[in-house]
Amino acid sequence: MNSTEETESIETLIQYQYGFMFSKATFTACELGVFDLLESEGPLSSTTIAERLGTSRYGMELLLGACVALKLLRTERKDEQVLYGNTDFSSLYLYRSSPKSQSACMTWLSENTYAYSVHLTDAVREGKNQLEKFPGPKNVYDHVYRSEEQRRRFMDLMNCGWSLWGRDVIAAFDLSQFPNICDLGGSGGALAKECIYLYPNCKVSIFDLPEVVKVAKKHFVSEEEQRIHFLEGDFFKDPLPEADLYVLARVLHNWDDKKCVQLLTEVYKTCKPGGGVLVIGMVVNEDRCGPLLSQFYSLIMLLHTEGKERTLSEINMLLSAAGFKEAERKKTNTSQDVILAIK
Repeated sequence: MNSTEETESIETLIQYQYGFMFSKATFTACELGVFDLLESEGPLSSTTIAERLGTSRYGMELLLGACVALKLLRTERKDEQVLYGNTDFSSLYLYRSSPKSQSACMTWLSENTYAYSVHLTDAVREGKNQLEKFPGPKNVYDHVYRSEEQRRRFMDLMNCGWSLWGRDVIAAFDLSQFPNICDLGGSGGALAKECIYLYPNCKVSIFDLPEVVKVAKKHFVSEEEQRIHFLEGDFFKDPLPEADLYVLARVLHNWDDKKCVQLLTEVYKTCKPGGGVLVIGMVVNEDRCGPLLSQFYSLIMLLHTEGKERTLSEINMLLSAAGFKEAERKKTNTSQDVILAIK
């Protein structure tokens, strides 16, 4: 190994050793409101930022320095003071009011996934989620939706993803042939809104738990978006509403194969010939060596749920077991792939 290769190897090693602090510094800045403050009032000194946000000056100065090193903040000098401001990246993705903001996602990851990751070694040894280590229900969705505030936070998390990927995945196939589209487990409606935008002549509905529908109507769907029809029910227990196309977006990865086949079978039974299901999610390479994000998400699913991210052949096996014989995959320019299966 020459000196250049060794230097690069050491840099990689350091990133792997301390990468969790990259994430936690970003989470902390989001939670404290650093990017929101600087978007509205910046650039500001570390002393002013600390005063505005109610933190110690010393701690805030260290956090701001880390954010500058991560290129989340920029600095400038004025009257012999160092002033901090958002970079374009932070204004777009970390400022809470940006249309593409991932601030809610950062908060959720910090409060939930980061906390669960402490038990990843146990999860790998045991091959099961770690819900038992935390107070509250042990069922996946009961745990996620254990209070109205928790439901709203989780729905914020889901909307974050669709603000980045929603239009691309809905545009992957021409869905205009399906006049009645039902998003199963559609949560806050971000993906349904993209359906309405791209296919204004289609009827779009969301089928989700009653408590989720209540929060969606209260916090996520404006008067202008009332074209989204909300239907209450549990897709594992209740009859599915009639539709030409059912959307399962980031749903199957929550469940083991048995439950996935159960759900897909109900979709198949309810579908009329020519109808189908649109499966949206990450797809693992057949050799299970990538993509990197899908591998990490499988570990996250291991910590939180009963499922995992699957290969295309595994997804096709689930669809075939439910009765679907014709399926086509479309890759997108995002982390999410789209599979359309027709009855």
